Amino acid sequence: MIRKQEALEYHSGGRRGKIEITPTKPTRTQRDLALAYSPGVAAPCLEIYADPENVFNYTIRGNLVAVVTNGTAVLGLGNIGPMAAKPVMEGKAVLFKRFADIDVFDLEVGSSDPDEMIRVVQALEPTFGGINLEDIKAPDCFYIEEKLRESMNIPVFHDDQHGTAIITAAALLNALEVADKDISKVRVVYNGAGAAGIACAELFADLGVRRENMIMCDSAGVIYKGREQGMNPYKARLASDTSLRTLADAMKGTDVFIGVSVAGVVTRKMVASMNERPIIMAMANPDPEITYEDAKAAQSDVIMATGRSDYPNMVNNVLGFPFIFRGALDVRARRFNEEMKIAAVHALANLAKRDVPDSVMRAYGIDRLRFGPEYIIPKPFDPRVLTWVSPAVAQAAMDSGVARIEIDMDEYRHQLASRLGRSREVMGGVIARAKKQTKRIVFPEGEEDKILRASQVLIDENIARPILLGRSDIIEARIKELDMELSGVSVVSPRAAPQFDRYVDELYKLRNRRGVTLSEARVLMADHNVFGSMMVNMGDADAMVAGLTQHYSSTIRPALQIIRTRPGTHKVAGVYMMIFKNDVKFFADTTVNIEPTAEDLAEIAIEAAEVARRFNVEPRVAMLSFSNFGSTHHPLTEKVRLATELVRKRAPALIVDGEMQADTAVVEEILTETYPFSTLKSPANVLVFPTLDAGNIAYKLMQRLGGAEAIGPILTRLRKPVHVLQRGAEVDEIINMAAIAAVEAQEEKAGR
Repeated sequence: MIRKQEALEYHSGGRRGKIEITPTKPTRTQRDLALAYSPGVAAPCLEIYADPENVFNYTIRGNLVAVVTNGTAVLGLGNIGPMAAKPVMEGKAVLFKRFADIDVFDLEVGSSDPDEMIRVVQALEPTFGGINLEDIKAPDCFYIEEKLRESMNIPVFHDDQHGTAIITAAALLNALEVADKDISKVRVVYNGAGAAGIACAELFADLGVRRENMIMCDSAGVIYKGREQGMNPYKARLASDTSLRTLADAMKGTDVFIGVSVAGVVTRKMVASMNERPIIMAMANPDPEITYEDAKAAQSDVIMATGRSDYPNMVNNVLGFPFIFRGALDVRARRFNEEMKIAAVHALANLAKRDVPDSVMRAYGIDRLRFGPEYIIPKPFDPRVLTWVSPAVAQAAMDSGVARIEIDMDEYRHQLASRLGRSREVMGGVIARAKKQTKRIVFPEGEEDKILRASQVLIDENIARPILLGRSDIIEARIKELDMELSGVSVVSPRAAPQFDRYVDELYKLRNRRGVTLSEARVLMADHNVFGSMMVNMGDADAMVAGLTQHYSSTIRPALQIIRTRPGTHKVAGVYMMIFKNDVKFFADTTVNIEPTAEDLAEIAIEAAEVARRFNVEPRVAMLSFSNFGSTHHPLTEKVRLATELVRKRAPALIVDGEMQADTAVVEEILTETYPFSTLKSPANVLVFPTLDAGNIAYKLMQRLGGAEAIGPILTRLRKPVHVLQRGAEVDEIINMAAIAAVEAQEEKAGR
């Protein structure tokens, strides 16, 4: 429950309102300002004058949307005027930016004259890449949008109409699938003949609902042919040839109810009169046409959606407009058309059938979410909506001929993923490489739900071929319970595996001079981590990922004993890739070596540099200490200085310096002005810590307080790839580590 005072303080506290304009280019020096304005600004002006399309290259226009209203139909508040509508429009701007990284100017027009509204927006076309009409009363909104779409060469979208229709249509398609009903045969009743209701009806017709099976109602009852009361041309298009006159009459024997009207107009009796497995979308806000509880009481098999977050299946426009505009802007579409809207519908509907990320379930405080009566539409905070809907809209724009430019869709999806965070951008490249030659990844914790869900993605996306260790009956039961299709997965029960005795013999050969007897080797081989390590060692798997439910040492010890380090290498290290908003750094060692010697640190530095190169980052290594280049004499600083010299001898091509303090390593001004002699001429991207406690503390502080995303730990220098998950890792983290392991396996096979 949001209290009035809380809402007022939110909007008035600190900097007033919810948005601001921030420069995207440097403005620190006089030269910066001269480039930003006079005389530097003349150059792009002349380029645009020579070719108007250059406006997209030199200005914000290609990422700028106008949110336009006259305040005549604001939310459920009615005609409160343009000034009172401004907080809503600022809120819309926040949603555009938050969900799709689109910039917005909100425009509150002081006129209720539709033609004047049209002239104002038309005159502003050179400023914007798209127009989002908002909170304009019907039927004016229909007329305004029609005229603007006809006269403007940029996409115009009335969200109250089309946004609602697209989300509702996606929910409808999935609800029909769950209810096993044919879209061409269902009967649909709409209550509310304003912008949203009429747009829903028109889009449903495009998707296959027959117009003769639709009945539209408003506050005066059924809209029938010949009715005069409260009619307009837009309602007239949907008038039915029927003798029905009331909503209650219309709902008898129907399959679907769409409500975009007012609270409480639907009773239990009306729901009971519908066909079995009815579909109800009661979207009046804040209170629906009928409550979820009442609808369920009337028919227990009802599939229901509302506009509320405290009930299943929330129909929320934020699932639509940010991503629809993103796709349209990125191909410089001239207009929105039906093909683009239908593409968005199908993208949303299909996404709801995919496994839901842990981050989404955590955001909503639920343990499980899967396709079915209680989940027919993605959640508003599902980050994947951007990478599903925007490409679909962009492709439809290109296919239908309204796009100004053609784009490569694979590259575009990668660009969109990077907007969700640098980790997605970085990992996108790794996953693409993994797909080129899929490898076998063994998961010792094969009975765990998260491993199974990660395996589904690995199979679906062709990233890797999972091998699950565990009891086959348990795994099969869990797969069925999770409603998965893991046809490409291998399930191995270690004790029953045909290679068990061969593995026991091999373990005995490896460890018999380390105190392991043959009978002890047999007992040890029943341990899934030992068995998985042996699979990798014997070539029956290409890599192993483990540690979801176990202590780090329990997972890494069998790998060190069985797979062992590469020839000439003595130390394994744990490297975390730390991803900041505009930067990527590698921290080592963060998980393995407690008090490394100078020799150890040199080896760790070279190993960490190799990891950076694997992610296409040219390493610049800083050997960290509490001293800057001899400023403090102490055995600990001497150790780091010596380690730096050893790295230079062993890897003379590697850019490395130390000993140095952490801020010296990462702040360019300190590095270049105070220590111009340093071989680091720009901030380091590989940070080698003098002890495990320093590295472990640093990465966790950056992750928890510094806003960094941590990927790892990435183990180095084993003969074959093994990676240890953080306990309780999320599904995305498991997928990332599997992809990294797969790429390492490719490199290992190539002899790199």
